[in-house]
Amino acid sequence: MSPRILPKPIARTVSERHGFEWPASERPVWRWLVRVCLLFAMLMAIPPIAQARTATATIQRIGTGLATLERVQVRLAWPKDAPSGHLQLRVGHLVAPSLGYDFRDLDWRCPLTRTADGAWRCEGDLRAGRGPALRFGIDLGVAHTDAWLVRGESRIDVRRQAAAPDDTRIDLTRVPLAWTQALLAQAWSDARLTRGQGDARLVVSAPANGPVRVAGPMTLRGTGLETADASIAAENLGGRFALDMRFADASTRIDIDGTLQGGELLAAGTYVALPSTPVGLHVSAVGDGGGWRLPTLRWRDGTALQVDGSAGIAPDGSLRTLAIALDSADLSPVAERYLSAWLGRFGLGRLQLGGRLGARLALDAGALRSVDAHFDDVAVVEPGGRFGFQGVEGNLRFSADAAVDGLIGWRGGRLYGLDFGAVALPLRSAEGAIALREPASVPLAGGALRFERFRLQPPIGERPTQAAFALTVDDLDLGTIAGSLGLPAFRGTLAGRIPDARYADDRLVFEGGLDMDVFDGRVNVSSLAMERPFGVAPTLSTDLTLDDLDLLAVTEVFDFGSISGRLDGRVRDLRLVDWTATAFDAELHTVPRRGVKQRISQRAVQNISSVGDASFVTSLQGQLIGLFDDFGYRRIGIACRLRNQVCEMSGLDGGSGSGAGGFTIVQGSGVPRLNVVGFNRRVDWPTLVERLQAVGSGDLKPVVE
Repeated sequence: MSPRILPKPIARTVSERHGFEWPASERPVWRWLVRVCLLFAMLMAIPPIAQARTATATIQRIGTGLATLERVQVRLAWPKDAPSGHLQLRVGHLVAPSLGYDFRDLDWRCPLTRTADGAWRCEGDLRAGRGPALRFGIDLGVAHTDAWLVRGESRIDVRRQAAAPDDTRIDLTRVPLAWTQALLAQAWSDARLTRGQGDARLVVSAPANGPVRVAGPMTLRGTGLETADASIAAENLGGRFALDMRFADASTRIDIDGTLQGGELLAAGTYVALPSTPVGLHVSAVGDGGGWRLPTLRWRDGTALQVDGSAGIAPDGSLRTLAIALDSADLSPVAERYLSAWLGRFGLGRLQLGGRLGARLALDAGALRSVDAHFDDVAVVEPGGRFGFQGVEGNLRFSADAAVDGLIGWRGGRLYGLDFGAVALPLRSAEGAIALREPASVPLAGGALRFERFRLQPPIGERPTQAAFALTVDDLDLGTIAGSLGLPAFRGTLAGRIPDARYADDRLVFEGGLDMDVFDGRVNVSSLAMERPFGVAPTLSTDLTLDDLDLLAVTEVFDFGSISGRLDGRVRDLRLVDWTATAFDAELHTVPRRGVKQRISQRAVQNISSVGDASFVTSLQGQLIGLFDDFGYRRIGIACRLRNQVCEMSGLDGGSGSGAGGFTIVQGSGVPRLNVVGFNRRVDWPTLVERLQAVGSGDLKPVVE
């Protein structure tokens, strides 16, 4: 590419008769600026204009391989016999496409002098439009050309040597990174530098028949960066690098080799909190308008994470291909540094890891193709107590194509406070899914969870994670389970079969049901489903049916006082959010059984009255209730429909027969005959729960009137 130089019109005192011919060889923009200054310094020595006070010139266009200047106006005023003159340079438009710079209405004014060694020197204020003034200077010697730009503590120095006319050295000292935004935009148009400063020692090479090259060491401090869609961002990033960028007509190549130290990164949904220790980084990237190829990716974070690989990025910034090998000799810092954003989607942002891991994975067309991960004594612990695994060993393999086998297991762990035993899971992966090769049992709470089948499909493209399994629950001890959940010590077992359970869209739905043999009766669990089972505020919904429970055993466990008899009931549309009840429709009632006494203790009567804002009515005066230890009853029934933190109460027969708008909870029998009647049909649910807890702890002291 040869320059187009249009010296006409050259005004007034400079004319073609002086025999001046502009050089025809190509020069970068810094060279041309100096040539303009040199032109008028030379004019001072031309006899025909030696007496001139001023000299002016207009140059329509100066074109180089690096930049183009348009509408250049130069004015030199040099009084007769004065030691210096005054130079004014105006440029209507300066553009350097390969570097991304585009300036309009440049105005530079400075005193022009000649130094003792024969160099020409000029330094003064430079403005672009109405922007703030910067200090710009130039020093032209026989063998060198120097230029500098200064604002406060920030400085850019440019130096060229006559012996190497194609190279320009640029030194940056405490330069705001925003000054380099235009250069960054050439390689990454969507990125914007938001803060930070840097130092650099760069060489810009612009040979006549080759690409523009920018290379040299650089240091970054407090760097902030973000893309237009916020998919990639950096904050307070520091580092030292060797930079090599080449801008050709058809492609751009960037090589970065150095270390990062401190700061935060967000890319492709992965958040990285860099340690204070240096992290080695090497990236080679080639862009050709159709995205970027990254033939070399290298990351060195001590024993925490070592990565080697390659990648391809689409024009829209999405990951097109990826092939990496990663190794961690110490997983303990990995979750906090690299996985917190991803784990946070499932409410596991505080997950703790330990042990060693090596993995190889590949993506193609944005979809996962293969994974081969080896676990060595890995520990996974959720600090909130939801789950934990110890001694995880084996190979986890995934294939989007042909079948591959793996085997993974653990020594033990905990699930919501329940300890579970060792297990080995034989796995097979094919066509984008991982499944059990054969049934496997997990020892738990004196029984076992037996997975008859299990199949997991990781997310691919727009398809989210999906899973399906069949589960048999074999005689789990309810006392153990209740103790782990902080509940009273139930006696009984939990058993049942879930023929099909499916997980999709962060929702786990169970077909079939579970039966609990408890309190000499049975509780059936059906319509079981969970939302966000591994995320924030997990939600469970289910229906419960109570059949022929021994009411005396129930009340003894809850320390409510004694009530003998048999209990039936149901709880429909039960909804727990973060294991706290937010909605249900419950009804409990006694059922007469031949040979079963129906008696209620004085303490149970008082607790029912105190908890439910009820009162009791007897054939004797109310104050005489304390004379009797227990009472016979005919029926007991109570119902609660919970919505919006309010329990809508009712009793036997929906409340009929009690009179005055009340509802009967206990219908007495025999002498003395005692009825317990509730009058407050709308009870604040949190208050009701507090009262029930107080009864269980013995803190609620009922008052008999």
